[in-house]
Amino acid sequence: MRMAEDRREELAGLTHLLERIGQAPRRDDERVQLGDMLTAVGQGSFGSLLLVPGVITLLPLVGDIPGVPTLMALLVLLVAGQLLLGRRTFWLPQWLLKRSVSRAKLDKAVAWMRKPARAIDRLLKPRLTWLTQRAGTYLVALFCFLIALAMPLMEVVPFSANGAGLALMMFGLSLMANDGLWALLALILTGGTVGAVIVALL
Repeated sequence: MRMAEDRREELAGLTHLLERIGQAPRRDDERVQLGDMLTAVGQGSFGSLLLVPGVITLLPLVGDIPGVPTLMALLVLLVAGQLLLGRRTFWLPQWLLKRSVSRAKLDKAVAWMRKPARAIDRLLKPRLTWLTQRAGTYLVALFCFLIALAMPLMEVVPFSANGAGLALMMFGLSLMANDGLWALLALILTGGTVGAVIVALL
């Protein structure tokens, strides 16, 4: 699957993203595939392609399923890696896009996230734009790539994968809202999360 990479980020907000994820079509077995979620959200930007794995990893009932953080890490590695290589389109394998989660669990998790999403949307505004444009985008991609490399290890450290999901979500929002402050906070959160994982594994 190939998707165009559009550098012109448009702020739709986290609330809108959750609504689109909730509208993703269900399969006959009442499961929702990752590819359907990405299609529902729209894959026109790097920011949106970070938001989806970030939100999925952060969501309760979904992000806590064994293997989900690692699958989301693969998605981020592929997208961030291709951006760092200068590609203008993203390729994702069908076997990854066909991975699915229970519709019931997804609906419950999205409902839980709606209230904090509305609060987060009110905090977003353009600022520190040098962190979200041109070279800043590549810096964000590099940190997201590093987060994704560490995420498989985070599955054995309680709550650390949720911290990685939060950082990815913040990076995605920063790009979509052109809000460099959120990118800066995500950088700090990334350092703290990775540091906590290293200490826990030693």
